[in-house]
Amino acid sequence: MATVCAMLLVHNGHRVRMWGHAPGTIEKLSANREQTRLLPGTRIPAEVELTADDGAIFGGCTMVLSAVPTQYARSAWERVGDHLPDRVPVVSVSKGVENTTLFKPTEVIADVLGRRSPGPHGLGVLSGPNIAAELARNQTAMAVVASTDPHMARRVQHAFTTPFFRVYTNPDVVGVEVAGATKNIIAIAAGILDGMGAGNNAKAALVTRGLVEITRLGLALGAREETFMGLAGLGDLITTCVSPEGRNRSVGERIGRGEKLAEILASMSSVAEGVTTTRAVMELAKRHGVDMPIARTLHAVLFESMPPKTALGQLMSREKKAER
Repeated sequence: MATVCAMLLVHNGHRVRMWGHAPGTIEKLSANREQTRLLPGTRIPAEVELTADDGAIFGGCTMVLSAVPTQYARSAWERVGDHLPDRVPVVSVSKGVENTTLFKPTEVIADVLGRRSPGPHGLGVLSGPNIAAELARNQTAMAVVASTDPHMARRVQHAFTTPFFRVYTNPDVVGVEVAGATKNIIAIAAGILDGMGAGNNAKAALVTRGLVEITRLGLALGAREETFMGLAGLGDLITTCVSPEGRNRSVGERIGRGEKLAEILASMSSVAEGVTTTRAVMELAKRHGVDMPIARTLHAVLFESMPPKTALGQLMSREKKAER
């Protein structure tokens, strides 16, 4: 997402500088300016400056985009937070929940900057049904930027909107981040159904009831219900559950075919946020008394060696009840 967001910004005439938290990332990109690992064939525009210098990352910047995977965001911001100039806004595109604190990405950033940065900063989140490979090909897509500061939301909207990428605004930061994190859990479950050959009826039911669970948790955390009917909620959920390029759905599909989780993760070149997020979300659900049977059953499959067929049987044999 860092690469495609840089491409969107350059398209609109902005100067962009990219920095990588993982050792050797920038050096590899600088060699041929191609995202060979994550987006093969996608070239980074010449207008994008690449730097591995922690101290030079924020020089002259007016906005920062944070695309570090959630479980690594704290360590990355602890490295560079001291260098962030006063009042520069930060926009997160990460999706997940930090396992140790149960913080969402903007909360992780706020926590670090509150101790390391010289002054206040606006925080926002850009999210939606955005498969990176499709964005890199300039295929039509939409997103939503959420911030409690309307001025900041409009700035981000203006910066990223292109003829093929339309951005809406939303004040519900909590809802957008909860939706972005929890949809990955449902996507793994959808992939398991695909791997089992369970059919489209089963997947449609899973997505529908999964959205109910996502909304329950969001409301318990203070989100707005309508957010989950929008791009960051239903839109992102559909895309993640059906796209063959989705990492989380692909992990689930391999589990449904009988592969072991540890082997799947070891073979991947990118992060499937939904795996670690499942642990954190179950802790959040327990803390707030939220019933999430799909997430709970997926946790049993991922971490308690429950066979997928047994898990599906348990979900189908639950107590009969009204839909709402």
